[in-house]
Order: sequence, then C-alpha cells, then structure tokens
Amino acid sequence: MSNSIQEILNPIKSNLKIKVLLVDDQMIVGETVKRMFADESDIELHFCQQPAEAIKTAQDIEPTVILQDLVMPDIDGLTLVKFYRASAKLKDIPIIVLSSKEEATTKAESFSVGANDYLVKLPDKIELIARIRYHSQGYINLLERNLAYESLEKSQNALARELAKAGEYVVSLLPPPIKNNEVDTFWRFIPSAQLGGDAFGYHWLDSDNFAMYLLDVCGHGVGSALMSVSALNVLRGESLAGADYKDPASLLAALNRSYQMSDHNGLYFTIWYGVFNKQSKTLKYASGGHPPAFVKLPNGENLQLANDNFIIGGLPEFPYTSSEVQLELPAEIFIYSDGVYEIEKPDGIIWELDEMFDFVIKNPGKDYFEIDNLLAYIKELSGKDILDDDYSMMKIVLK
Repeated sequence: MSNSIQEILNPIKSNLKIKVLLVDDQMIVGETVKRMFADESDIELHFCQQPAEAIKTAQDIEPTVILQDLVMPDIDGLTLVKFYRASAKLKDIPIIVLSSKEEATTKAESFSVGANDYLVKLPDKIELIARIRYHSQGYINLLERNLAYESLEKSQNALARELAKAGEYVVSLLPPPIKNNEVDTFWRFIPSAQLGGDAFGYHWLDSDNFAMYLLDVCGHGVGSALMSVSALNVLRGESLAGADYKDPASLLAALNRSYQMSDHNGLYFTIWYGVFNKQSKTLKYASGGHPPAFVKLPNGENLQLANDNFIIGGLPEFPYTSSEVQLELPAEIFIYSDGVYEIEKPDGIIWELDEMFDFVIKNPGKDYFEIDNLLAYIKELSGKDILDDDYSMMKIVLK
C-alpha cells in the first residue's frame, strides 16, 4: 500500500475530532454505518433519521463531514444540501451525497447545489472511511487555518494597541513649543503605522547655550521606540557620565559608548546634535550618520550642516568630531529624520534629499507652514495618508 493511501486511511493527527453526521430515514443504514466505524476510535458518528431535524442537529454537533441520503420523506436530500449551504455555520462542511443509483444527471445536480462527493449506498467500508478522512482532513485544516488567522488578528490588534501606547508615550516626552524673544520652536511628530524610533528635543543648557537634537533608531516597533525614549531621557536629563553637553563631539562619543549595538539587540541610531551660543551667535554641531540640518539665513543663503561621523553604536572607539558655524540672525534651522524625504513615489522612484531642500526653499512660510506644507506634499507624492516611516521635523528660529 502506498504512503499516500495509508495516510488517508490512518487517523488524522489533530486536536479536532472527526464528527460524521449521517442523515438517512432508514434505521438499517444507520446501524450498518455504525458497524463500519466500530473499530475507528477517532471517528464519532451521529445519526439523524428525521430530515426536518437535520439542520438543527448539524448546527448543534458541528460535524466535519455530512453523509446525506438523497431520497427521504417530506424533505429530499438535495433540498437539505441547499439549506446546509445557506447556513453561515454549515456552509463549508463537506457533504457526501448517498444515492441508490449511479446516475450522471443526479450526480451533476448534486454537485451543482453544493455537494462535495457522491457515493452509491452502501459503499465499501474502506472506501467510505477513506473519503470521510479525506474530506474531514480538508475541513479540519480550514478550521485550524481560520483559528490561526483569528489568533494572528488578535495578536496584530494587541500589537497595534501597544504601538499606539508607545507612540503616545514618545509624544508625551517631546518638549512644548517655545515662542519668545530669543527662540521660537515648531515641530511635528507623526508616527508611522509600525512606529519608528524617532525622538527629539531642545532645552537651555544654561543661560547662554541652547541645545537641539533629533535621533532616529533603526527599525520599527516597540523595541526601537523604547531605545529612542532611553536616549531621549539621557539627552533631556543631561545624565550621561563623561559627556560635555556643550560639546557635540564629546556627547556623541559618550552616547556611542553607552549604546553599543552588541548590548542593545543589534539596534543603533543616528543623531544630529547642536548647541547655539547666543553671545557668540555660533552653532556648534555634530551628526552621527544623520542627514544634515538645513539652515535658512536672512541674507538668502542656505546651509547644510553635517559631518562625517559614524552611527551611534556601530564602532566602540569611533573618533567623533564637531563643526562650528557663525550664524546671521534670525536663522531658521530645520532638523528632521529620513522619513521626511525617503519617500517612495508610486512609480517606485525615491524622492531625494536635495529635492526636499529645494521644496522647502521654494515654499517659505511662517511658523508651522514649511513643516505642514511638506507633510501634505509627501503624502500626495507617495499616494499614502499613513507614511511608511515616522515624520519628524523641527523648525527652530534663533533670533
């Protein structure tokens, strides 16, 4: 006997039991089928002799296959097949029609109303059991797949709720806008559906030095968000040992020592960090694998501020460096993550960084205008209302 045939004859390996509902008005048929199944411990037989009770019985016992006699009093078998298929609870259960005749027209009609198989009664025991196992296996597979999908959907919904909570927590840590005679700040943080690892902030280090920073942890999900929150708290609280928060290079080196990939499940982040001294009107900055800050000066000049430092967490002893620039005030500084410009257009082409700079230059405005205008444009550009990555952008106006 071949392996495939033996598999059909063998009991099905599943937590769900084979349940057979036999609907036939003849008691002798019920007794005969019962004897056929006597040695099959995995097959549970239910017998319904009254056709009027067939639908309710099927709904109550939830069989894995129905053996339906065609010729019955009051309600014929084909009508019952139609009723099974019209029931939301029974519509997918395999139905084997039992007939006393081998007729092509009767077979065709049976299949047309929803039967899965056709047997002339009473069939050979081996054949009947094989067909019952075959059809039950297919139905049990369907049930288990549906259960798996339901479980997956519940898990995805739970994850979505966790991501939403994580996103709300990140937002709660972001600084309130500032608007005074020294500095104005404007920002937008729009988490992606999967929640990325963006976080940012700004604060006065002392009466003269104003720090501004934005970081982007690799990947998506709760793990990336938690790491961004950890790094943000270190920046906000100025709690990193061995770091000079007024010296961007010193700070990035200290972050790199504390957030090595090998200690944080392979996660790393990019960062742009700058310190503006209001007395000297200088901006000292360092970027670690991060896109350049974009500066608009009142004389019409535009600057891109970045240096060739590596990501945070990649190389333990990387020698981070800072740069410094004198600013003419008022100066507008835009700090952002790659989710602002790495936009895939419907044709598959990626919108480039220089195109983003060009858009901001050609569409100036006050307060939130550039940030919100850019957000609306990239949604239109991508054809998506919910972006693939976090949209994080700060506009800091130094006066």
